Order: sequence, then C-alpha cells, then structure tokens
Amino acid sequence: MALKVKAKEQLIKVGKYADTYRYVMMPELYTGLSQEKVIKEAALRSGVSRGVMQACWDAAGEVIKAWATEGHSVALPGLGTMRFGLRAKSVANVNEVKANLITTRRIIFTPTTDLKDELASTAVQITCYDKDGKEVKRVTSADDGTVEDNENSNAPSGGGSGSNTGGNTGGNNGEGGGDDEPNEN
Repeated sequence: MALKVKAKEQLIKVGKYADTYRYVMMPELYTGLSQEKVIKEAALRSGVSRGVMQACWDAAGEVIKAWATEGHSVALPGLGTMRFGLRAKSVANVNEVKANLITTRRIIFTPTTDLKDELASTAVQITCYDKDGKEVKRVTSADDGTVEDNENSNAPSGGGSGSNTGGNTGGNNGEGGGDDEPNEN
C-alpha cells in the first residue's frame, strides 16, 4: 500500500517564488468511505454481526461525543485521542474577557505512536504533471517518513524536518499569543 501524491507545475503568484513555475505537491484525493462500508468491514474482521457492530459503533460515537463535549480527552481505540479546543483572541484586562473572543471551535486529534509509525513506514508514490496536465515523471518515496505532530509542532515524529504538502493543519498550540493571535485551550 502507498499514499498517492501529485506534483503539479503551477504558476506561483505570491512570495519568494512569485511569477515562476514550481512543482507543488498535494495528496491525491481518495473517495470517502461510507459508515456502512466501514461497519460491514469491521463486522467481517471481528466475526460479529453487522447489527451488533452498528449498535457498538453508534454507542461508542455517543459516548465519545458526550465525554469530549464535557472537556475530556477521549481515547479512540487503535487510533489516538480526540478533544475539543478553541482559538480565541487574548485581552490585557480581565474585564474584557467575553465569549465573543472565541474565533474558532476545533476538534483536535492526537494519533497513537503505532498509527504515526504506520504512516511513517508507508511508501509515497508521486506523479508529476507539467503545467499542461501531462504526466512527466513518477517517483516512489525515499524520505525519512517524518510525521507532523500537531500537539508539539516543533518536534516531528520520525526525525528530520518535514515539509507541509497537504495544507496548513497546525496553528498556535496554546503557548500564548498577542492581542490578535489565536490561542488554543
């Protein structure tokens, strides 16, 4: 199994490389798997009926939702933990603290070490396309398998310094911020 990535030659419009063509990598988008398909496969792998698996799935979802909205970090077996967080503006005076300072509510997922290791060891296949959409090269990864750790954005898992090829997933990790910088709790 391999992750599929495309590198497309695009005209960069801003920043250091403005007005030049550069190969920009992004994940190939896969189709979403329906809950029904996941339940069917989980039932098959576990040897329980689909009805029992559906009941367990629904109950687990309700428990996770209830506990997470009470402020708990909730374990997702075999995957990691999830919790809710937020981004908010900071203020200098306690009398200025109000709910409208909250700019975003977030769901924060922290993967298990096993899941990060699995991702790090998965090959990456890159297909390169020129600006006309013609395939010009295929590459299979030989990188160090660095996995970004959103909980500690300065310490990638797997060594080395990774690059962001899938969009901005990070942000302020709760270490303060200025008057207009987001904070996360």
